[in-house]
Amino acid sequence: MGTKINFKVNEDYDKKLVKEFLRRKCEVSSTLLRQLKLIDNGITRNGEHIRAVDTVNVGDEIVITLPEEKNDTTPVNLPINILYEDEHIIIFDKAPFMAVHPVHGHIDDTLANAAAYYAKTHGELWTFRAINRLDRDTSGTLLAAKNAYAAARLPKTVKKKYIAVCEGTIENGGTVDAPIRLKEGHSIQREVGEGGVRAVTHYKPIEWGNNHTLVEFDLETGRTHQIRVHMSYLGYPLAGDDMYGGSRALINRQALHCGEVSFIHPITNEFMRVESQLPKEFTHILLG
Repeated sequence: MGTKINFKVNEDYDKKLVKEFLRRKCEVSSTLLRQLKLIDNGITRNGEHIRAVDTVNVGDEIVITLPEEKNDTTPVNLPINILYEDEHIIIFDKAPFMAVHPVHGHIDDTLANAAAYYAKTHGELWTFRAINRLDRDTSGTLLAAKNAYAAARLPKTVKKKYIAVCEGTIENGGTVDAPIRLKEGHSIQREVGEGGVRAVTHYKPIEWGNNHTLVEFDLETGRTHQIRVHMSYLGYPLAGDDMYGGSRALINRQALHCGEVSFIHPITNEFMRVESQLPKEFTHILLG
C-alpha cells in the first residue's frame, strides 16, 4: 500500500467536485489524479471510496493513496549524512566528489545509489527525487522527495543559499546580472556572453583572509555553473575551480557549498530551514 495523504475540505470548496478540490486546492497533478483513479480506494471521503466526479462538503476528510513506489537504482552501501527526514522528504549533507545521479563514469557510487541502499535497509521503498542538484564536487544540503506529490510541490518554494571561497579580496557585496551561454567548442564549460540565458547572482562577502574571501550567494536564477561563471567573470574565481581560472594550490575541488535550503513542507505547509556546516577546508584556506 502506498503513502496516504490527508486533506480537509474548506469552505471555498464546499459542493465542488473532488477533482477540482484536489487539482486546485491540494495541487495534485493531472497525471497523479489519473493514477489515483486506477487504485482501489485511491481517493476516499471520510473513509469511503469516492470518485473524482463526485462532490465534497466542507469539513470532509479526503485521503489519497499514492501509487506504490519503484526504485530501479542499484543499492550500494556508501557513507551518507542525513540532516532531516520524514515520511515525505529527506535532506542529505552531500559530500564532495559524489555525483548525485548515475552518469557515465559514475554508475554505482552516487548519492542515488546510497539513498536506494538506505531505503532498502530501513524497509522502505521510495524513489530518490533530487529537488536541488549539486555538481559532483559541490558539497552541502540536498533536498529530495520520497514521493511524486512532494516532488511536484517542493520546487515551487525551495530556496538555497550557497557559500564559496573566492580568490582575492571582495570588500563589498553586489549583484551580477549577466547572461550565461555554453562556451564555443565545449560541452560543459560556460561563459558570460551575448546570446546566453539571463542569470542573476547576489553576493555578499562574509570573511577575509589569506587573499581569499568567504562569500554568501542568493540566486535569482539557477543556471548551470552560475556562481562559478559569474565570479570568474568578476575576476574572483572560486578557489580550486581550475575550469574557471581558480587555483588548486589550497583545495582540490571548487570551494562551493550549499549551506542552507529552505522551503514550505509539501504536506504540513510549515516553513522549514535546514543548514549544513561550513566545510573545514574552507576555513583552512582563509587561515593560510
